[in-house]
Amino acid sequence: MDRLRESLHEAPIIDKDGYQYLVHPISNGVPMLEPELLREVVVGVTREADLDVDKIVAPEAMGIHIATALSLQTDVPLVVIRKREYGLEGEVALHQTTGYSESEMYINDVEEGDRVLIVDDLLSTGGTLASICDAMDEIGAEIADIVVVIRKLGETALDETDYEATSLIDITVEDYEVTIH
Repeated sequence: MDRLRESLHEAPIIDKDGYQYLVHPISNGVPMLEPELLREVVVGVTREADLDVDKIVAPEAMGIHIATALSLQTDVPLVVIRKREYGLEGEVALHQTTGYSESEMYINDVEEGDRVLIVDDLLSTGGTLASICDAMDEIGAEIADIVVVIRKLGETALDETDYEATSLIDITVEDYEVTIH
């Protein structure tokens, strides 16, 4: 995880209404995402994740590139949880609340009995992942594993569920600096 560590130390941190916001290629798509960093992340996820699954599930938008590369590497089909409703048969809506936004998201193509791996870029407030877990439980899908690339340490909404996420790297952001734990 040398490239990931280095990139976290090089990432800009901006003030967003008093919140120190880390701008990182994995979690924001800017600065530019180098293929070597994405490859390192996907290899890390492959090593950490339970890949005995029917589907890889990732929320739009920043989980998509990681999950796509993982799907190509493992031949496990990919389901993207979208921010747009399509009205397809079996579509399940979920309400997502994060530290800075609220929205509806929509799941298609996950069915009762499916074993899923949930992959995302960043676990910060946990609102998105907690909502996804609740929706998977409603559907009757089995969450085999949850893997995130970066976890900001602290309490999250995921702590209030029966699930926990594995992270490739844990960080804190204080005084406009990233500390890796």
